[in-house]
Amino acid sequence: MLKALVGYYSRTGNTKRMAQAIARGIKKEGLDVDLLPLNKIKPKDLLKYKLIVLGSPTYYGVMAGEMKKFIDESVKYHEQLSGKIGGAFTSCGGIAGGAETTLLSILEAFLIHGMVIMGESGSYHYGPVAIEKPDKKVLTSCELYGHKLARLTKKIFAT
Repeated sequence: MLKALVGYYSRTGNTKRMAQAIARGIKKEGLDVDLLPLNKIKPKDLLKYKLIVLGSPTYYGVMAGEMKKFIDESVKYHEQLSGKIGGAFTSCGGIAGGAETTLLSILEAFLIHGMVIMGESGSYHYGPVAIEKPDKKVLTSCELYGHKLARLTKKIFAT
């Protein structure tokens, strides 16, 4: 069975709620999904997943330091993540709070690893964003994002 990871860092619970919705979308598509806080994941763990979705709050227009440290440590597995599917999501304090730059920084790391990224033609081009507490619209978008990423993973890794 294809395995997915939804990893997140969350201080207030907003990013965690988004992660839960993304994991629901992935699970509905039939993938085995691990929903884990960042402190329960080691960079080496990334090797066992075909789909990796990471989420972080936005602080000063960038991901949380804890997420950056984790991604920096993943360099030990450079080239070993190539071809896997990646996605990102974030929560932030306000409009124009740097959410897109946060998403792009996570996606850039995935691209450097050689991972496959899927854009969204809807309202969340780089991945879901919540401004403060995620509302119903955001949680629905998160679930749909998980669903779409899982479908792509199944297409690419069909056996």
